[in-house]
Amino acid sequence: MSIPVFKPVTHVIFDLEGTLIDTERIHRKTFTRIANDCGKVFPDDLRLQILGKQEMDVANLIINTLQLNLTPEELLQKARIEEEKSLKNLKLMYGVEDLLEHFHRHNIPMAVTTSSSEENFHMKTDHLKDIFSVFHHVVTGSSDPEVKNGKPAPDIFKICAARFPGNPVYSKFLVFDESPNGVTAALAAGMQVVMVPDPILSIWHNMSTANATYVLNSLEDFRPEMFSLPPYFTGS
Repeated sequence: MSIPVFKPVTHVIFDLEGTLIDTERIHRKTFTRIANDCGKVFPDDLRLQILGKQEMDVANLIINTLQLNLTPEELLQKARIEEEKSLKNLKLMYGVEDLLEHFHRHNIPMAVTTSSSEENFHMKTDHLKDIFSVFHHVVTGSSDPEVKNGKPAPDIFKICAARFPGNPVYSKFLVFDESPNGVTAALAAGMQVVMVPDPILSIWHNMSTANATYVLNSLEDFRPEMFSLPPYFTGS
C-alpha cells in the first residue's frame, strides 16, 4: 500500500501537552470545575480555543469568555492546586516512546516546545526524565523571555529551531502538535506539521485540521519515511 510522501526533513520538534503527554483530560476537568464553582459552564469550543496557548493567554481567554470574577493569577493558582498531584503522574501518549527511541537511535535531532512555564514543565515531566533526556533542548513559552507571542504566532517554533547547532533552515523541520493553534504557528514558521488532534476536534474536523501537512489519530500510526526519515523496519 502506497503512503504519501512530503518534503524531506532533518529535525523534529514535539509539542508537549496532548502530543507527548496526556494532559488535556486533566486540564478540561480542572477548568470545568473552576467554571462550575463560579456558576458557569466550560464549553467544548472554549477548550478548543485554549489548546496550545500560553498560561496567561489561557487564563485571560477563559476569564473574558466566561466573565469570571477572578484575576488571571487567581485562576492559574486554582488550576495548579487542583492539578498538582495528577500532573506529577502523567503518562505518555500512545506511540511516543517507540517513536522517540527510533529517532534517537538514528540520531535525528529533537526538541520540545511547551506553552507552559519552566516550573510547570518540570512538574509534568520530572518522573519521565530518562525519556526526555533524548531531546536537545526545551523551550517553555510561558517563561522564556525570547518568546514574545504565544501560538498561533510562530515565535516558539522559530526560537526552538534557532537553538539547534548548525542554523538549520525552518523548512527542514517537522513539528508534531495536537492543536489548531499549534498547526497555524508551525506553518507560519515555514515548517511542516503532523497533527495528532484532540478527540474533540472531530466535531470541527474539516475546519480545524485542513491546513496540517498530515493528520494522524495516534503517533503509533506515523511512518517516518513519509518525510525521508529512517523507516522503522529496514531489514529484509
